[in-house]
Amino acid sequence: MLLSEVVSVQSVAHVYEEITDRRRDRNVRTRVNVVEALQEFWQMKAQRGTELKNGALVIYESVPSSAPPYVCYVTLPGGSCFGSFQNCPTKAEARRSAAKIALMNSVFNEHPSRRISDEFIEKAVTDARAQFKGDPGEADSPSTGIGAFRFMLETNKGRTMLEFQELMTVFQLLHWNGSLKAMRERQCSRQEVVAHYSHRALDDDMRSQMALDWIAREQENTGVISRELGQSERELEAARLAGRELRFPKEKKDILMLACSQLSPSPLDP
Repeated sequence: MLLSEVVSVQSVAHVYEEITDRRRDRNVRTRVNVVEALQEFWQMKAQRGTELKNGALVIYESVPSSAPPYVCYVTLPGGSCFGSFQNCPTKAEARRSAAKIALMNSVFNEHPSRRISDEFIEKAVTDARAQFKGDPGEADSPSTGIGAFRFMLETNKGRTMLEFQELMTVFQLLHWNGSLKAMRERQCSRQEVVAHYSHRALDDDMRSQMALDWIAREQENTGVISRELGQSERELEAARLAGRELRFPKEKKDILMLACSQLSPSPLDP
């Protein structure tokens, strides 16, 4: 899908060559330290005026494990998340693997083609309209999903694909959690929902509220969290190994784990 398109594992080698130090010293080719390069990249963006609400710090999260393969996730200052996509024998190698895919996506995201333009909006809406199952004459109506989709794109014109993906993650989570359905039942228009959540950061308060919703579901239907958690873990693993952006499946898993931690007994208890 166009909007979730990021650098794939297959294109890793090509982009990595672009950020490689090709200087030769005694016939030894020195490569950049990807962990340092990723941090420097985002610090440079901040210095050049890019607005980063949470600062330029790149955050790493290692998955607890007593034996390889080790897994590491990296969250970029804007919120996008990537993970180690290789079979890593050490924790340090897992961190480098995560930094590598994140750096390549960060660099690629700077290309002009990665910004939302009028041309991009028309193409994206045309593609969405081709899949619209309702009355073609109503496809662009503000009351339809396509109308809201166009509205969302137009209000984010000039932003990059990663920036827009971060916004889309919020709406993906609201849909997954059932929040969008609840708002429709309260007669909220799609435009009202988009306008409100376009300026709402994905924070601990939102995660806590979603965790409470899943706790309520678990109390009504025992085992629902365990099943949903298993599905989220499979999605996260598949996306990580494919080198894709991981924020949505990872947030789902974290929200469900938060819900488990507040239940007694925990759905994860044997």
